[in-house]
Amino acid sequence: MPTRTTPTLKTRLQQVVDWRAALIAGVVSGTVFLLLTMWLTYSSVGSAWLLPRVLASALLGADILTPSAGDGWKVWGAALVLHIPLSLGFSCLIAYVLHRWGLLVGIFGGALFGLALYGINFYALTALLPQFTIIKSSALAFSHLMFGAFAGGMYELLEVEEFITVTE
Repeated sequence: MPTRTTPTLKTRLQQVVDWRAALIAGVVSGTVFLLLTMWLTYSSVGSAWLLPRVLASALLGADILTPSAGDGWKVWGAALVLHIPLSLGFSCLIAYVLHRWGLLVGIFGGALFGLALYGINFYALTALLPQFTIIKSSALAFSHLMFGAFAGGMYELLEVEEFITVTE
């Protein structure tokens, strides 16, 4: 007579994303991106205000791009209202995708993610925001690459590894 076997359940450990580390990495990498891009823009064009103005123009309209609009808190405020949530969101996405593989994958995978963001920003979103084409450059591609590398690397350095048991 055949015997019946009961199916056995498999359990395994699954690593959980450390969202605190992802948010801190977003603040750090977003700041590095902003400062690096402003420095590179100042070095090549002579004005560090180009990136904040273009970012602000997404919220305030293209009129903010004119020199008569000034370089005040209005530009900074609007630029940061757009830049900070994007940095946090993209850093969390990098953490979610790359959190299982360690520091080197975090850095290099994050760098590739940053380049993909550059491609999306300047080859797709410019259809909606054509004023962004004025800052399309290899320097900005480099800044995006560095954003991703910093986000992935900082996440991996700050991550507190936690695992949960998953039953299949």
